[in-house]
Amino acid sequence: MHVRRLELIDFRSYQRVDLAFEPGGSVLVGPNGVGKTNLIEALGYLATLGSHRVATDAPLVRVGAESAIIRCLITQDQRELLVELEITPGRANRARLGRSAVRRARDIVGALRLVMFAPEDLEIVRGDPAERRRYLDDLLVTRLPRFAGVRADYDRVVKQRNALLRSAYLARKTGGSRGGDLSTLDVWDAHLARHGAELLAGRLALVTALAPHVAKAYDAVAAGTGAAAISYRSSTELPELPEPATADRGALESALAEALRAARPSEVERGVTLVGPHRDDLQLNLGSLPVKGYASHGESWSCALALRLAAYDLLRADGIEPVLVLDDVFAELDTGRRERLAQLVTGASQLLVTCAVADDVPLALRGARFEVTHGEVRRAS
Repeated sequence: MHVRRLELIDFRSYQRVDLAFEPGGSVLVGPNGVGKTNLIEALGYLATLGSHRVATDAPLVRVGAESAIIRCLITQDQRELLVELEITPGRANRARLGRSAVRRARDIVGALRLVMFAPEDLEIVRGDPAERRRYLDDLLVTRLPRFAGVRADYDRVVKQRNALLRSAYLARKTGGSRGGDLSTLDVWDAHLARHGAELLAGRLALVTALAPHVAKAYDAVAAGTGAAAISYRSSTELPELPEPATADRGALESALAEALRAARPSEVERGVTLVGPHRDDLQLNLGSLPVKGYASHGESWSCALALRLAAYDLLRADGIEPVLVLDDVFAELDTGRRERLAQLVTGASQLLVTCAVADDVPLALRGARFEVTHGEVRRAS
């Protein structure tokens, strides 16, 4: 798979830009702040319907414009597919596949498979559990696009359930005689247990498949200076699972339902959902110690890089050849890690690299070169 063409209209700093790419390596070079990351952010958004930099859509639309358009021509197995997404803050995004409108924007997920490593990925290692959950869920959707729907359904249920609990909490605090109406809470519990079990089963299978790739990638990046491991840490007491990769969804649903019953008094008291995959975490370890709080800066970077490389290797093992993006990565790495990373990604079907200084990119990865200035991109070679 590779991106043949990328067109942006009113996206971030670009009023309009139209780029032609080829398989192999492409390097986007320019000073900091001129819009290099905006280009690959657009590809990331098209692939996942989310930005790795901001939580809302408003910053993605150029100041003064009402909406932004991302248009991408993707080539796979000698077939071409045009994907288009219109982003309008405050309204549902609209999308097209092959010039035909789709019912939901998430129906385009899976058209572009992409793995991106960016400086923000250090937060996967050092940040809150939400960062690690997002890493898992984005990879899960990239690997199996149907989980875009599972994820959306689960998020919707949690939002509705939280609204119900919150209204009851506020009614009680303001002196309501009955403390709010919770008559539909059992219905939302059933929805959460069902959708949560589906999402949880997908995550457990993913972590099982991903773990050996993480260990291998960290060993390669860190040159054998330590052993990395990942494991899934659930907020719910799970049933015995002889093989997480084939987790019994019925057993997981029962476990979540039981946990919801046990947690209800606390949830009603606090006005928030305390049980479910949205409370889980991905445990990262170096040897016997957790990475967060114990790893050095260099070790943390190596772990973050290993997680992305492991995702890339897992997708390739599944027969998926994703586009690989390295956003301003080499400036953060020492010479040894730069060269080892270059060796690991040289065979990528398509590699897009952004950098402020071209010499930061190892020679083996320097292909077509694009020079980026404010609002403009010019191919130099």
